[in-house]
Amino acid sequence: MKRREFIAGLGAAAWPVVARAQRVASTPKVGVLMAGAENAQENRPRVAAFRQGLAELGWKEGENVHVEYRWSTGKSELIRQYSEELVAFAPDVIVANSTPVVTAFKSMTTSIPVVFALAMDPVGLGHVKSLSRPGGNFTGFTFIDPEMVGKWMELLKDIAPGLTRAAVIFNPATTPTYDKWVKELEAARHSGAADIVAMPVGSTEEMEVGIKLHAQRPGSGLIVGPDPFNQVRVRHIAQLAGQNRLPAISVYRPFVVEGGLMMYGPDTADIFRRAAGYVDRVLKGEKPSDLPVQNPTKYELVINLRTAKALGFEVPARLLFTADEVIE
Repeated sequence: MKRREFIAGLGAAAWPVVARAQRVASTPKVGVLMAGAENAQENRPRVAAFRQGLAELGWKEGENVHVEYRWSTGKSELIRQYSEELVAFAPDVIVANSTPVVTAFKSMTTSIPVVFALAMDPVGLGHVKSLSRPGGNFTGFTFIDPEMVGKWMELLKDIAPGLTRAAVIFNPATTPTYDKWVKELEAARHSGAADIVAMPVGSTEEMEVGIKLHAQRPGSGLIVGPDPFNQVRVRHIAQLAGQNRLPAISVYRPFVVEGGLMMYGPDTADIFRRAAGYVDRVLKGEKPSDLPVQNPTKYELVINLRTAKALGFEVPARLLFTADEVIE
């Protein structure tokens, strides 16, 4: 073989390797930090909806987009560690699940676009300037607001008319927002309405003691809102509520499946599907500051009729009629 032909052959052989390297180098990168555990019942449909949303928009993981997932399992130290890892990963966009995760990224990057999913009070916490004009590098989808706490109280009262006091359980290290909300709601409470109190807990042991003490007062109920701490203990909390005969409501569907009285809250899988749409728009060049923060549009009500009967409550017919699911 002539020298010129040999060199040309080498070049032809090397070209597919170079082309593959260029494709890898240009593949968009997405970082995802989830607040709970990977095997948690409520997280599987969320991630599935996110992946489906990406696929419907032409993004196939491992082909034309690389998605790096991290799971904090409700631990604040892991939220910090994995946030740092994903920022170092230098993705084209980050998906931040839950308020504590958004807070962590807010302190680490002002340049990487961040799409949050299931964040609370993003304006009040300073994560965005406004819902319509977020500004900066953060935007996304909210979860609940103070009015939702009022709705939970209303639903509990519908089934447990003797309710005089409900406690909101949360971990101040992961979701301090509740303390502020409870104070605001108590200040606005009208005469004769049920009391709402904060139940801050920092460990499983504190949670067990707090629920037991709270249940000793007649007319008590329990509210289990979104919090990474609650999410990874939702089955345990449902069991404790049953053991202490507490009417309880949560935003997490597994809570009611495991024996809790009620679940009411946004359809979280739908929120993750919509988040995929914002990831698509950012990858195609749009800025987070131009994408308005969106509130939930779909809600679910699930009632455990077995638990209601065990607690001696009769569920009003109108609630049974409007429920998305009744567990009998």
